[in-house]
Amino acid sequence: MPNTEPMTQRVELATVMDRLAVDGVVTDYAVAVDDGDWEAYRGLFTPDGRADYRSAGGIEGGAGSVAAWLAESLEAFPVRQHLIVNRRVRFGVLERDAGDTALVQADYVSPMGFAAAGGGPAAPGPVSGGRCSFGLLRTEDGWRLREVVVREKWRRSPQGAQAAAGG
Repeated sequence: MPNTEPMTQRVELATVMDRLAVDGVVTDYAVAVDDGDWEAYRGLFTPDGRADYRSAGGIEGGAGSVAAWLAESLEAFPVRQHLIVNRRVRFGVLERDAGDTALVQADYVSPMGFAAAGGGPAAPGPVSGGRCSFGLLRTEDGWRLREVVVREKWRRSPQGAQAAAGG
């Protein structure tokens, strides 16, 4: 009987490497939004990649138009820290795909802050939470986002934040 252990180990190693790479893309997504690095944000997507922020009061569209909307709408909150946790990763190959696919569902908490006068600590801003779905595709350049769907479940604004934000 042939020994399949080395083959099994290679498949398991490849799966671990894919899981780490996919996790890295999700982390890079959060960091790009937090840092306002919209070029990096756009670079995480496939050419036809889309994002949907409608449940959080935003827009749905291609990565470029969504990046422009995020840049404008997040300008009031220079302090951002997206925490993406409870990541559930599933891999698969779809019939019509050019390569492997991954789906990540993860919960998020997103505290934001207003700029402080005189360079002090940021004034507390709104905090929201929910779940993101990330659809990824393996490309020649590595794993890329094909779709991001944000499903906001809750939002809390500190006293005065609504007034400061014009709400």
